Amino acid sequence: MVYSFMFLSNQLIKAIVLYSTQYCTGLLVKHKGMKVNYSRKINHFILFLVPVYVDRGFAYEESFGLFALGALLAVLSLAIYLEPVRKKVSLISTMFLSFDRPEDRPHTLLWLSTQLVAGYLVLLPMIVLFYYYDLLHWIFLPILINGIGDGLAEPVGVRFGKHRYQTHALFTRKKYVRTLEGSACIFFTSLIVLAFFHAHFTPGQLVAAMIVIPPLMTLAEAFSPHTWDTPFLFLAGYLALFAISFI
Repeated sequence: MVYSFMFLSNQLIKAIVLYSTQYCTGLLVKHKGMKVNYSRKINHFILFLVPVYVDRGFAYEESFGLFALGALLAVLSLAIYLEPVRKKVSLISTMFLSFDRPEDRPHTLLWLSTQLVAGYLVLLPMIVLFYYYDLLHWIFLPILINGIGDGLAEPVGVRFGKHRYQTHALFTRKKYVRTLEGSACIFFTSLIVLAFFHAHFTPGQLVAAMIVIPPLMTLAEAFSPHTWDTPFLFLAGYLALFAISFI
Protein backbone atom coordinates (compact mmCIF):
# COMPACT_ATOMS: atom_id res chain seq x y z
CA MET A 1 0.00 0.00 0.00
CA VAL A 2 2.83 2.38 0.92
CA TYR A 3 4.72 1.55 -2.26
CA SER A 4 1.58 2.11 -4.36
CA PHE A 5 1.08 5.51 -2.73
CA MET A 6 4.72 6.46 -3.35
CA PHE A 7 4.51 5.35 -6.97
CA LEU A 8 1.34 7.38 -7.60
CA SER A 9 2.82 10.40 -5.78
CA ASN A 10 5.97 10.06 -7.87
CA GLN A 11 4.02 9.98 -11.14
CA LEU A 12 1.75 12.85 -10.08
CA ILE A 13 4.63 15.17 -9.19
CA LYS A 14 6.37 14.44 -12.49
CA ALA A 15 3.16 15.23 -14.37
CA ILE A 16 2.60 18.48 -12.47
CA VAL A 17 6.15 19.68 -13.12
CA LEU A 18 6.01 18.78 -16.81
CA TYR A 19 2.57 20.30 -17.37
CA SER A 20 3.58 23.46 -15.50
CA THR A 21 6.68 23.77 -17.65
CA GLN A 22 4.66 23.25 -20.81
CA TYR A 23 2.20 25.94 -19.75
CA CYS A 24 4.98 28.44 -18.99
CA THR A 25 6.84 27.76 -22.23
CA GLY A 26 3.53 27.81 -24.09
CA LEU A 27 2.95 31.32 -22.74
CA LEU A 28 6.39 32.35 -23.99
CA VAL A 29 5.55 31.02 -27.45
CA LYS A 30 2.14 32.69 -27.45
CA HIS A 31 3.04 36.10 -26.04
CA LYS A 32 6.81 36.50 -26.47
CA GLY A 33 7.37 34.83 -29.79
CA MET A 34 9.73 32.14 -28.52
CA LYS A 35 10.55 29.59 -31.21
CA VAL A 36 8.87 26.26 -30.60
CA ASN A 37 12.21 24.64 -31.50
CA TYR A 38 13.48 26.04 -28.19
CA SER A 39 10.38 25.65 -26.02
CA ARG A 40 9.92 21.97 -26.88
CA LYS A 41 13.54 21.28 -25.94
CA ILE A 42 13.05 22.99 -22.58
CA ASN A 43 10.19 20.54 -22.09
CA HIS A 44 12.49 17.75 -23.27
CA PHE A 45 15.14 18.48 -20.66
CA ILE A 46 12.56 18.89 -17.89
CA LEU A 47 11.09 15.51 -18.85
CA PHE A 48 14.59 14.05 -18.82
CA LEU A 49 15.98 15.65 -15.64
CA VAL A 50 13.03 15.92 -13.25
CA PRO A 51 12.61 12.14 -12.76
CA VAL A 52 16.20 11.98 -11.48
CA TYR A 53 15.31 14.21 -8.53
CA VAL A 54 11.71 13.11 -8.00
CA ASP A 55 12.78 9.46 -7.87
CA ARG A 56 15.06 10.33 -4.97
CA GLY A 57 12.52 12.27 -2.95
CA PHE A 58 9.61 9.94 -3.72
CA ALA A 59 11.38 6.62 -4.04
CA TYR A 60 9.44 3.40 -4.35
CA GLU A 61 10.39 -0.25 -4.79
CA GLU A 62 11.04 -0.44 -8.50
CA SER A 63 9.86 -3.36 -10.59
CA PHE A 64 9.41 -4.08 -14.27
CA GLY A 65 5.63 -4.04 -13.76
CA LEU A 66 5.63 -0.53 -12.28
CA PHE A 67 7.98 0.68 -15.01
CA ALA A 68 5.61 -0.69 -17.64
CA LEU A 69 2.68 0.94 -15.84
CA GLY A 70 4.54 4.25 -15.80
CA ALA A 71 5.12 3.90 -19.55
CA LEU A 72 1.41 3.28 -20.10
CA LEU A 73 0.48 6.32 -18.01
CA ALA A 74 2.94 8.45 -20.00
CA VAL A 75 1.29 7.44 -23.27
CA LEU A 76 -2.25 7.92 -21.93
CA SER A 77 -1.35 11.36 -20.56
CA LEU A 78 -1.13 12.64 -24.14
CA ALA A 79 -4.89 12.20 -24.49
CA ILE A 80 -5.45 15.63 -22.93
CA TYR A 81 -3.94 17.17 -26.09
CA LEU A 82 -6.51 15.70 -28.43
CA GLU A 83 -8.05 18.47 -30.53
CA PRO A 84 -11.57 18.32 -29.03
CA VAL A 85 -10.07 18.67 -25.53
CA ARG A 86 -7.56 21.40 -26.19
CA LYS A 87 -10.10 23.48 -28.11
CA LYS A 88 -12.33 23.57 -25.04
CA VAL A 89 -9.61 24.10 -22.40
CA SER A 90 -7.44 27.17 -22.97
CA LEU A 91 -4.82 26.03 -20.45
CA ILE A 92 -4.25 22.81 -22.39
CA SER A 93 -4.26 24.74 -25.67
CA THR A 94 -1.44 26.90 -24.30
CA MET A 95 0.48 23.84 -23.14
CA PHE A 96 0.13 22.33 -26.62
CA LEU A 97 1.68 25.45 -28.16
CA SER A 98 4.94 24.66 -26.36
CA PHE A 99 5.66 21.69 -28.63
CA ASP A 100 3.41 22.27 -31.67
CA ARG A 101 5.92 23.29 -34.33
CA PRO A 102 4.13 24.93 -37.28
CA GLU A 103 6.00 22.74 -39.75
CA ASP A 104 4.75 19.60 -37.96
CA ARG A 105 1.05 20.39 -38.27
CA PRO A 106 -1.27 18.54 -38.54
CA HIS A 107 0.86 15.57 -37.40
CA THR A 108 2.32 17.00 -34.18
CA LEU A 109 0.40 14.85 -31.72
CA LEU A 110 0.44 11.77 -33.97
CA TRP A 111 4.23 11.88 -34.29
CA LEU A 112 4.74 12.57 -30.61
CA SER A 113 2.48 9.78 -29.41
CA THR A 114 3.72 7.15 -31.89
CA GLN A 115 7.36 8.01 -31.12
CA LEU A 116 6.66 7.59 -27.41
CA VAL A 117 5.00 4.22 -27.96
CA ALA A 118 7.77 3.05 -30.29
CA GLY A 119 10.42 4.17 -27.82
CA TYR A 120 8.88 2.11 -25.03
CA LEU A 121 8.40 -0.86 -27.38
CA VAL A 122 12.18 -0.84 -27.85
CA LEU A 123 13.09 0.01 -24.26
CA LEU A 124 10.94 -2.54 -22.42
CA PRO A 125 12.29 -5.68 -24.11
CA MET A 126 15.83 -4.31 -23.90
CA ILE A 127 15.44 -3.97 -20.13
CA VAL A 128 14.46 -7.64 -20.00
CA LEU A 129 17.36 -8.64 -22.26
CA PHE A 130 19.94 -6.62 -20.36
CA TYR A 131 18.63 -7.94 -17.05
CA TYR A 132 18.94 -11.53 -18.27
CA TYR A 133 22.55 -10.97 -19.39
CA ASP A 134 23.48 -8.91 -16.29
CA LEU A 135 24.01 -5.74 -18.32
CA LEU A 136 21.70 -3.34 -16.46
CA HIS A 137 24.72 -1.16 -15.63
CA TRP A 138 24.59 -0.10 -19.32
CA ILE A 139 20.84 0.40 -19.60
CA PHE A 140 20.94 4.18 -19.10
CA LEU A 141 23.64 4.87 -21.70
CA PRO A 142 21.38 5.15 -24.80
CA ILE A 143 18.82 7.02 -22.67
CA LEU A 144 21.46 9.59 -21.66
CA ILE A 145 22.77 9.94 -25.21
CA ASN A 146 19.24 10.43 -26.50
CA GLY A 147 18.20 12.73 -23.65
CA ILE A 148 21.21 15.02 -23.79
CA GLY A 149 22.37 14.71 -27.40
CA ASP A 150 18.97 14.87 -29.04
CA GLY A 151 17.93 17.59 -26.60
CA LEU A 152 20.81 19.75 -27.83
CA ALA A 153 20.62 18.80 -31.50
CA GLU A 154 17.62 20.92 -32.50
CA PRO A 155 18.48 24.20 -30.72
CA VAL A 156 22.13 23.92 -31.80
CA GLY A 157 21.03 23.20 -35.36
CA VAL A 158 18.57 26.10 -35.39
CA ARG A 159 21.07 28.56 -33.92
CA PHE A 160 24.36 27.45 -35.46
CA GLY A 161 23.46 25.03 -38.26
CA LYS A 162 25.01 25.90 -41.62
CA HIS A 163 25.31 22.51 -43.29
CA ARG A 164 21.81 21.24 -43.97
CA TYR A 165 20.46 17.94 -45.18
CA GLN A 166 16.96 16.57 -45.57
CA THR A 167 15.12 13.74 -43.86
CA HIS A 168 11.72 12.18 -44.41
CA ALA A 169 8.78 11.90 -42.02
CA LEU A 170 5.99 9.43 -41.39
CA PHE A 171 2.56 9.85 -42.98
CA THR A 172 3.72 12.63 -45.33
CA ARG A 173 5.91 13.17 -48.38
CA LYS A 174 7.17 16.47 -47.04
CA LYS A 175 10.92 16.70 -46.40
CA TYR A 176 12.38 18.19 -43.24
CA VAL A 177 15.72 19.84 -42.60
CA ARG A 178 18.42 18.73 -40.19
CA THR A 179 21.95 20.03 -39.87
CA LEU A 180 25.34 18.41 -39.46
CA GLU A 181 25.99 20.73 -36.51
CA GLY A 182 22.88 19.44 -34.75
CA SER A 183 23.68 15.82 -35.50
CA ALA A 184 27.22 16.34 -34.17
CA CYS A 185 25.65 16.82 -30.72
CA ILE A 186 24.77 13.11 -30.76
CA PHE A 187 28.34 12.17 -31.66
CA PHE A 188 30.04 14.22 -28.95
CA THR A 189 27.43 13.37 -26.32
CA SER A 190 28.06 9.68 -27.02
CA LEU A 191 31.78 10.15 -26.46
CA ILE A 192 31.25 12.06 -23.22
CA VAL A 193 28.69 9.59 -21.82
CA LEU A 194 30.91 6.60 -22.65
CA ALA A 195 33.93 8.30 -21.07
CA PHE A 196 31.92 9.10 -17.94
CA PHE A 197 30.88 5.44 -17.58
CA HIS A 198 34.28 4.02 -18.56
CA ALA A 199 34.56 2.05 -15.31
CA HIS A 200 31.67 -0.17 -16.42
CA PHE A 201 33.63 -1.43 -19.45
CA THR A 202 36.64 -3.63 -19.88
CA PRO A 203 39.46 -1.89 -21.84
CA GLY A 204 38.55 -3.80 -25.00
CA GLN A 205 34.85 -3.05 -24.62
CA LEU A 206 35.53 0.65 -24.06
CA VAL A 207 37.68 0.93 -27.18
CA ALA A 208 35.02 -0.85 -29.24
CA ALA A 209 32.26 1.33 -27.78
CA MET A 210 34.20 4.53 -28.48
CA ILE A 211 34.77 3.47 -32.08
CA VAL A 212 31.31 2.10 -32.85
CA ILE A 213 28.66 3.84 -30.77
CA PRO A 214 29.21 7.58 -31.52
CA PRO A 215 29.04 7.26 -35.33
CA LEU A 216 26.30 4.62 -35.14
CA MET A 217 24.10 6.76 -32.90
CA THR A 218 24.78 9.80 -35.08
CA LEU A 219 23.72 7.93 -38.21
CA ALA A 220 20.65 6.52 -36.43
CA GLU A 221 19.54 10.08 -35.59
CA ALA A 222 20.40 11.38 -39.05
CA PHE A 223 18.42 8.74 -40.96
CA SER A 224 15.48 8.39 -38.57
CA PRO A 225 12.17 9.99 -39.56
CA HIS A 226 11.50 13.55 -38.45
CA THR A 227 10.50 13.64 -34.72
CA TRP A 228 10.89 9.85 -34.57
CA ASP A 229 14.56 9.55 -33.62
CA THR A 230 14.13 8.15 -30.08
CA PRO A 231 13.25 4.53 -31.01
CA PHE A 232 16.04 4.44 -33.61
CA LEU A 233 18.60 5.80 -31.15
CA PHE A 234 17.48 3.30 -28.52
CA LEU A 235 17.60 0.37 -30.93
CA ALA A 236 21.01 1.26 -32.36
CA GLY A 237 22.51 1.95 -28.93
CA TYR A 238 21.23 -1.17 -27.20
CA LEU A 239 22.07 -3.55 -30.04
CA ALA A 240 25.60 -2.13 -30.25
CA LEU A 241 26.10 -2.42 -26.48
CA PHE A 242 24.76 -5.96 -26.48
CA ALA A 243 27.21 -6.96 -29.22
CA ILE A 244 30.09 -5.25 -27.38
CA SER A 245 29.26 -7.17 -24.19
CA PHE A 246 30.62 -10.34 -25.84
CA ILE A 247 34.10 -8.82 -26.27
